Amino acid sequence: MVFGFLDEDYGEGMSLSPESGSDDGVRENDLNFNEEIEDDEKDCTNGGIDEDKRFWENQHQLLQATLYRTSSLETRIRNTTKEGLKEIQISNTVCGCGREMATGCRKCLMREISGRIRNEGFNSAICKSKWRSSPDIPSGEHTFLDVVENSSRKKGQVRVIIELNFKAEFEMARASEDYNKLVQRLPEVFVGKVERLHSLIKVMCSAAKKCMKEKKMHLGPWRKYKYMQAKWLAACQRTASPPLLSLGYSAQTAKPRSPAPPKASMLTVDLLDMLPNMAVAVV
Repeated sequence: MVFGFLDEDYGEGMSLSPESGSDDGVRENDLNFNEEIEDDEKDCTNGGIDEDKRFWENQHQLLQATLYRTSSLETRIRNTTKEGLKEIQISNTVCGCGREMATGCRKCLMREISGRIRNEGFNSAICKSKWRSSPDIPSGEHTFLDVVENSSRKKGQVRVIIELNFKAEFEMARASEDYNKLVQRLPEVFVGKVERLHSLIKVMCSAAKKCMKEKKMHLGPWRKYKYMQAKWLAACQRTASPPLLSLGYSAQTAKPRSPAPPKASMLTVDLLDMLPNMAVAVV
């Protein structure tokens, strides 16, 4: 697995720009979990070629505007995450489960990255969101990382979401070329504030609905805005844990353990020594 970040995926000449008021807090009224995407309330019937073209161009612009802006907090956490993943990949770290951490054990990978972020002084934890079924979406659960920062009373609490498999969350098997182009612009690893993630979900879910309308296919409930929003923004349980690297080992230097020799019984040894000297009486 190749972990792509924002600064890697956009290519040369494209850079993340700092945003004003970089570490603004999240206020209760900023996010409404039951809020529906505005476009979802409209009948997205297929328009003309020009109208469809304008829609996809607008989605690309919205996606670019959302991803290119960053804050100093996001940048610091992103760099820590990037360095941790890079080191784990290079060393082929094997976790306590006996699998390569970067490719075969998502649970241990998240614990390791979260622990490394905590070692840098951030309040990081593994989050497990869980939501009940409703008439619109089925129940489900999702695991990811976050960092909660209490910068100041004025700005309030800032929450940064870390998703190690972000791009795959929006991939669809029979998507259109326009939708796939949009997905390809997403980073493999997302590190961003809740507000930024909220905007990205809106853009991608609106695009997914438009894609299915154009192909005259049904949009699965697990692709809807409410379901995707629930993955990262529903109520969750936070669990902090130290890094697991000390429990694992490098696949390059790991050697299989040789089986322990079988233990011999003292009674068996004594009998074997006596057998050659034993005389058999003839009856």
